[in-house]
Amino acid sequence: MNQLSQDFKGHLLQAGADLVGFADLSCLPKLPDAPGCHIGVSVCVSIPAQIIRSIADGPNLAYFQAYHTLNAKLDALVCEAADWLQQQGYRAWAQSEEHVHETEDYRTPLPHKTVAVLAGLGWIGKSALFVSKEYGSAVRLSSLVTDAPLSCGEPVRSSRCGSCMVCRDACPGKAISGNLWQPDLFRDKFFNPYACRKAARQRAAQYIHKEITLCGKCIQVCPYTQAYLNRAE
Repeated sequence: MNQLSQDFKGHLLQAGADLVGFADLSCLPKLPDAPGCHIGVSVCVSIPAQIIRSIADGPNLAYFQAYHTLNAKLDALVCEAADWLQQQGYRAWAQSEEHVHETEDYRTPLPHKTVAVLAGLGWIGKSALFVSKEYGSAVRLSSLVTDAPLSCGEPVRSSRCGSCMVCRDACPGKAISGNLWQPDLFRDKFFNPYACRKAARQRAAQYIHKEITLCGKCIQVCPYTQAYLNRAE
């Protein structure tokens, strides 16, 4: 890892990130808002273990509030990181909530989890969530793109979920097929986002009386998440 990469990664970790990785995005379509920026920076923060433990029976207000808190933290991290790179003379564009919007089929031009996988931080689980060895799927992600010459990680090209069906069996919406993710597999071949959204909205209405999409069951039951919870005890 070159000195710029070491300094930048250290800066982000000191600022509050739990995982940081750099990805070569040259294989992907370019973002119109960030011409010339072919390096992705993945920034990950973990969801506190006590919050994940608390949603075993269903989503709650603490989980809802944690999402807002962590999303705001990530926005601040990636915006400040973009400023840091710009001060070094590079172009950088933060994929903050202000800049990134989902389409009607729940997609974004450059998903944060795609950057994380290409940076080598983890893989996509059967639930279509990003999974890391360190935290399972109990994470929130953001990213930025830049033309800075950062040392990129080795992309993860296969799932490490194996024959595990825990998230599939636990999903209230039956949204998870159980098929293993691979980089060229279309999302809808292994995960139904519409069934997920419907069930998550029903559960949010039932448990916290809010008309939002919030569940977390697949996050909570994932064996990699459970390993994180055990280490955090």
